[in-house]
Amino acid sequence: MVDPLAGNMLGGHQGDGTGSPSAWSWSGSDIEVTGGTTDTTPVTATVKAVPASLGPDLFWQHPTWYGCPVAPGMTVTWWVPGLVAADAAVAMLRIQWIDTAGTLHGTATQTGTAPLVRQVPPNIAFARPVVRFSALGSWPIGRSVLALGDVSAALVGGDVPHGEGSPPYSITKYGHSASPGDGRWRDLGVELVEVIQ
Repeated sequence: MVDPLAGNMLGGHQGDGTGSPSAWSWSGSDIEVTGGTTDTTPVTATVKAVPASLGPDLFWQHPTWYGCPVAPGMTVTWWVPGLVAADAAVAMLRIQWIDTAGTLHGTATQTGTAPLVRQVPPNIAFARPVVRFSALGSWPIGRSVLALGDVSAALVGGDVPHGEGSPPYSITKYGHSASPGDGRWRDLGVELVEVIQ
């Protein structure tokens, strides 16, 4: 389920660049992610090697799925103001497009450090944000945002929302009934409960 009112689909600690390093994954031994000994401790990305191609990449992991849930046709914005402010060697922002089976169906890319804004392609259920680095170094990850819609101007202007997450939900009750006067239309009701474990 996609919450259309979520300002930042990343989890709170991940969106702040704090907490457990397990909220990120990386390509091989090219990057090391450390810190996060408490929920408020900054997490640092250290680039130890820069291959000639394909990376090094730092991936923002969703705790449940292959990425943050999205729907075809939606617009999403991906940005890493924390790494930009730390003057990290960000070569490219990327969004991986993944289907419900976990198959990668392409990647949206943009060189430089401006927010990446793209429309979700057909048959895609998840978006996984990625940063590709271009040089050795060590930087605090800091704030990051994966948001619905084109919010690039607001982000660059300093309005960086706190991570709200995109948790899994279970439908606990469903109901429907015909609308009065016209049986072609239905009123639907759904009760949801956030799945914690």
